[in-house]
Amino acid sequence: MKRYGNLYPQIVDFENILLAAKQAQRGKRFRENVLAFNYNLEGELTKLQQELINKTYQPGTYRTFYIKEPKSRMISAAPYRDRVVHHALCNIIVPIIEPTFIGDSYANRVGFGTHRALHRFIQFARCSRYVLQCDIQKYFPSIDHEILKNLLRQKIKCSDSLWLIDTIIDNSNEQLAAIEYFESDDLLTPLQRRRGLPIGNLTSQFFANVYLNNFDHFVKEQLKVRKYLRYVDDFALFSDDWGFLVEARLATEEYLDKLRLKIHPVKSQLFQTKHGANFVGFRILPDHIRVRTENLRRARRRLRKMQSEYIHGKISPEKVSQSIQSWFAHLEHGDTWQLRQQIFAFLAWTRE
Repeated sequence: MKRYGNLYPQIVDFENILLAAKQAQRGKRFRENVLAFNYNLEGELTKLQQELINKTYQPGTYRTFYIKEPKSRMISAAPYRDRVVHHALCNIIVPIIEPTFIGDSYANRVGFGTHRALHRFIQFARCSRYVLQCDIQKYFPSIDHEILKNLLRQKIKCSDSLWLIDTIIDNSNEQLAAIEYFESDDLLTPLQRRRGLPIGNLTSQFFANVYLNNFDHFVKEQLKVRKYLRYVDDFALFSDDWGFLVEARLATEEYLDKLRLKIHPVKSQLFQTKHGANFVGFRILPDHIRVRTENLRRARRRLRKMQSEYIHGKISPEKVSQSIQSWFAHLEHGDTWQLRQQIFAFLAWTRE
């Protein structure tokens, strides 16, 4: 297995840091912290570059908040200058590691994403009798720092780059509790091992794929599962052989134990594809794709709120149009023509 060295000069190169700043501010240019940073952009980037070169760089304090839908999660937002560093790092290490990912890992990858994952799931489901669909329990809070660092060292040998990677990982803020016991653990082991990555970080999204990359290859190459895909912490195995998938579940659980991960005992199930499966917000049936009822209910609530804000002049027609078009583009991936007509008819876009 090839390991890469001499990466740090590329990471700390001023042109790379400048590019990282442009990437970090996309969609956020007019936020106060970004405007303040950009007021003296060259000076701020030069200072950041020197901190990285001298290894005096230290990440700042995260801002945390909670989202309730589709499930309660803690989101951590790093300071803007730290997000610049995350982009600078990922600009260099992603191109050398991502080619090792399997083709059916879809999350947080350019050119992949939700809808490609959905179409692949539909393809597999409609040519298979059974599906083993699994969800990793509390994935981001459970990622073990020591294991993650060892996995990254399988591809990177540049000590300076590993210092920066370790600094980012070690400065992860406290995540939601995810205490689990594994074979050979004593009473204190889960409390002594550092774990958890902040969901809001670009680096966390990439590291989450690295953490399960060997697992993906194990399923494809050792278990010989031809029809397999993963989207973040959701993965699915398809087959016409029920017994094969029963054994595969035991093997995947055993492998995930080595990563100190567990699959969700309720959400992980083996069943016939003809009964339909939920995936990335859609319900996949043998001859029909519809939006999950729960997702539709949430979307209608958001539309009512947006309608009220528009009527009272709080948001612009352009913002309304952009939001509706984005959601309708998502719905078009299911059999939702009538649904889209009903929703559009429901909305009365007139101001007081």
